[in-house]
Amino acid sequence: MRLPVVNYGLLLGIGAAFVYQLTLGSEVGRLVDAFGFVPARALEDWAQRDLPALLTSGLAAMFLHGGWFHVIGNLLYLRVFGDNVEDRLGHLAFLLLYLLAGIAGWTAQGWADPNSSVPVIGASGAIAGVLGAYIVLFPSARIVTLFPVFIFLTFIEVPAMVFLGIWGLQQLLNGYLALETSASGSGVAWFAHLGGFGVGLVAGVLGRLWRRRRRKKA
Repeated sequence: MRLPVVNYGLLLGIGAAFVYQLTLGSEVGRLVDAFGFVPARALEDWAQRDLPALLTSGLAAMFLHGGWFHVIGNLLYLRVFGDNVEDRLGHLAFLLLYLLAGIAGWTAQGWADPNSSVPVIGASGAIAGVLGAYIVLFPSARIVTLFPVFIFLTFIEVPAMVFLGIWGLQQLLNGYLALETSASGSGVAWFAHLGGFGVGLVAGVLGRLWRRRRRKKA
């Protein structure tokens, strides 16, 4: 198994960025305003063909997070699923998947709420891409997860296809409800999740086809 150097690097980068946010205290809002992804501002940058500004905002926003639960949740998902996806795709392909999924996530969020001036931050779109690839590359894998039984919590094993399939359906339902209720600016970038997840599914399919082709040549 390849050492997941890219995944470890991303985990460290996200963690370091969050620690830096903590050092800013009450001034962190300025950082978020400057480097968060703002759909309305992105449209202006696109109209002016200011690609450096678009890329800077999009990439920087992937490393910023809104709080402990936000960053811990993303780090946990990336740690659990990222290693295997990187091992299967290779270092460079995994990095490209992560970045493209993140960019696709912001694009989808901008499409859903183009007039929003609220900065959106987080690695959720990029990590959703990793989840999408995982569900295709490892459909028979099993995941240990917490499951409520009345007032108690217990650990159970569920197929990755079921776990991530339910997760994807939740994002789709919440995204639909956000559009129907005009609540796309509610604080959760549902469409960033969906955009990234879609890219991950495509990457997973391409990865399986490439692996199958290599086996035939061997």
